[in-house]
Amino acid sequence: MKNLKEYRDLRGRTISLADLDHAERTLFTFLVGAASKNPSWNEFRNEWRRHVHDFYANRGLSRTEIMKTVAYRVGRDLSSRLAIAEGSAALPDYRDDLEELIETKFRTRRAFCKATGLSEDMLSHVLSRRKHLSIEALTAALGRVGYCLHIAKQTSTADVGTT
Repeated sequence: MKNLKEYRDLRGRTISLADLDHAERTLFTFLVGAASKNPSWNEFRNEWRRHVHDFYANRGLSRTEIMKTVAYRVGRDLSSRLAIAEGSAALPDYRDDLEELIETKFRTRRAFCKATGLSEDMLSHVLSRRKHLSIEALTAALGRVGYCLHIAKQTSTADVGTT
């Protein structure tokens, strides 16, 4: 796995591995190896979160900074693949992307709502999967914060997505 240059997640997005230092690459290899043993989703979720948190907390990173790391993003993706494979989750949809955007780019959901013009109540319903945003409303809200919608080829949940 030393020569891997990128990781492809469930949504077909490429995560570059080029800037990982030796210790981070070792962590990446550990995560992929642990997931390949097909543990239960919950068991793997607890394990990867603990390892990634401890690794980066020892480097002085905050929780918010940790959530932006390659290892965190890969761990979350591998965890999703396991949950889907065991029937505990469905394939990701726009709400998962929206939640990730909020977690990584905004301090709070309230800050996201203020920036996009969405109501906190509506966002809560959308993220809890009780309601949907129309394409028009979502496009307008994302445009206010510099994002847009796009269509991408779906990848298989069985593939580990490394190239």
